[in-house]
Amino acid sequence: MPHPFDELNGVRTSGLVAGRYLKSGHVHDRHATAYYGVAPSVFASLLRRWQKSRPAAAMDDTTFIDVGAGMGRAVLLAAEMRFRSVVGVELHPTLVRVARRNVTLWRKAGRVQAPTRIVHGDAAEFELPAGPALLFLFNPFGAVVMRRLLKSVARQVARRTAQLDLLYVNNEQEVVLEGQAGFVRLWSGKVKRSAEDARADRRILANQPDGEYASANYEDCSIWRWTGG
Repeated sequence: MPHPFDELNGVRTSGLVAGRYLKSGHVHDRHATAYYGVAPSVFASLLRRWQKSRPAAAMDDTTFIDVGAGMGRAVLLAAEMRFRSVVGVELHPTLVRVARRNVTLWRKAGRVQAPTRIVHGDAAEFELPAGPALLFLFNPFGAVVMRRLLKSVARQVARRTAQLDLLYVNNEQEVVLEGQAGFVRLWSGKVKRSAEDARADRRILANQPDGEYASANYEDCSIWRWTGG
């Protein structure tokens, strides 16, 4: 059952794909959690909270990077904003194709306000672009890959002075971030879904075959900043 976001905009970002079905042949496959598109209301609320955190760089100087982009819902939402550029990084080839198709539709509809692209690859090996960056994660993988990602990010940002922030939705691996030197938590708490998003999530999750994922009216989220300390 599609989310109203898809019905309204003519894209495909809905549905739940459990991690065991996200096989690409990569060594990190077994650490994938699931694909599920972030609630647009949660995304908007978290972005507003981040903007109030006094980031060192303006949005139009900052690159938005969706780590584990899936079908690209967060990428589409970010592309409507005035970021310097928007990048989605996704390992599974089928999800990459869907996300790229969605971006093409978004661009044809005149919704893309920043250079936007989908990268097919391992997030733990992704080379950060120059300048300030904002990483977005919707609980894409378990602790093993999270540690590898953070170590890679730490190595890269240690050699530069530009700010790097991280937004984490459904922050199950919060303890991994706590253990990574250089990151400081700016905020942690629950971000409520809108009534529309909550209804949509309940409908979608009610149709899952194994009933293993629960629906709630909020997401546990956190905001982190690299300080190098």
